[in-house]
Amino acid sequence: MNILSRLTPFALVLAATPALAEMPKGISHFTLDNGLEAVVIEDHRAPVVVQMLWYRIGSADEQPGKSGIAHYLEHLMFKGTDKLAAGELSKTVTANGGMDNAFTSYDFTTYFQRIASDRLPLIMEMESDRMANLRIGEDDWQAERQVVLEERSQRTDSDPGSQFAEERSAVQFYNHPYGRPVIGWRQEMEGLTREDAIAWYDAHYAPNAAVLVVAGDVTADQVRELAQKYYGPVPPKPDAARKPRPQEPVQRSPRRIERVDARVAQPVLIRTVIAPERNPGDQQTAAALTVLADLLAGSAQTSVLARDLVLTGKALYVNAFYDGLSVDPTTFGISLVPVPGVPNDEAEAALDAALTKFLTDGPDPAQLERVKTSIRAARVYAQDSAHGRAYDYGQGLAVGLTVEDVNDWPDILAAVTPEDIRAAAKLVLDSKVSVTGWLLPAPDTTDEAARSASADAAKSGEIE
Repeated sequence: MNILSRLTPFALVLAATPALAEMPKGISHFTLDNGLEAVVIEDHRAPVVVQMLWYRIGSADEQPGKSGIAHYLEHLMFKGTDKLAAGELSKTVTANGGMDNAFTSYDFTTYFQRIASDRLPLIMEMESDRMANLRIGEDDWQAERQVVLEERSQRTDSDPGSQFAEERSAVQFYNHPYGRPVIGWRQEMEGLTREDAIAWYDAHYAPNAAVLVVAGDVTADQVRELAQKYYGPVPPKPDAARKPRPQEPVQRSPRRIERVDARVAQPVLIRTVIAPERNPGDQQTAAALTVLADLLAGSAQTSVLARDLVLTGKALYVNAFYDGLSVDPTTFGISLVPVPGVPNDEAEAALDAALTKFLTDGPDPAQLERVKTSIRAARVYAQDSAHGRAYDYGQGLAVGLTVEDVNDWPDILAAVTPEDIRAAAKLVLDSKVSVTGWLLPAPDTTDEAARSASADAAKSGEIE
């Protein structure tokens, strides 16, 4: 969605932090006395700045029966404070030539603005104001609840791929809240109240549960001074930290699901298995899984599954996906769209054969080096985007990693060995507790307008 205070002496606001070894050039890190962690990324090529405020709270932290409250409050955060009228923050940013937005995920809720760098004090003042002084009017909460219900109607209830993704997640996780949709279940969303939103805000929106990332044409000293002025006086909340979540029990059985929908143009297979996440000081397995996904399907011409399935006429499209930036164990997945005329069971058997062969043979050394070179190049290109670098640090710190972990990630990826790939492949490709789902067209469906459903079926994560 499109969506102060007195000056405190610098010495009283900034907490001492240990020097970080091998901090990349232009990156600074500090923590205020109230617990707000901050990262500054200097990029002086253009007079532009990005401010991102990441709250370490997301939909997976919701109480049972209150699904959707994290995303609902994200919308209500634009309703104003004692100083700002409803919508005034976004209008002010736009009037100053900038843009702003917000998004909610399982593990965090994020607000950001992109604007001329000399307007940084303005957006810091407004963002810190709504961190402490949000006002939700009697008329606001019902209207905004209807907005998020309409969003669910448009993005999920009318989209077979999104519905299928919800169903697969619910089957994947027996107990963990990653099995619930970020936007919420409709019947629970309909029951959300103003009191629910205020309780969520009061419990979780605090500087000691947030990460501030500022990237662009600024200096570390400038950001420190502004952060202590605007965010420093906001008091911490002792109980704002993320509470322990229900965890997933040991899974013992494979599961299969099938959905038929007339809006789907082509059958799509999606298979997922629970996989480890990136953890502080322990990212090696996640790095191997990241490289494995690229080896399997990162290239439309040379990857393992492209070679064995696409070039042999068994599949139109293959993909492998994994993102270890989560608080708790996540999923590793593979998807496939069969060539028209190839029976679904034949395509699935061909996939199984290709994966079995990879488990036996292991990675080709030349292909592994090609993938690692590609990953290194992508990391270099990513340095060209201040917003992208801000996202890397913000998401990493929001899920519990340290600045050192984010800094070390490229080197850990580069150090992945063939033995690491073999171990990762055995972990996720040889698993007996996968969830295999087929999203199928109705027998007489030829509606090409529904073609996008196959791509949408693998979607999950953030919503605006």
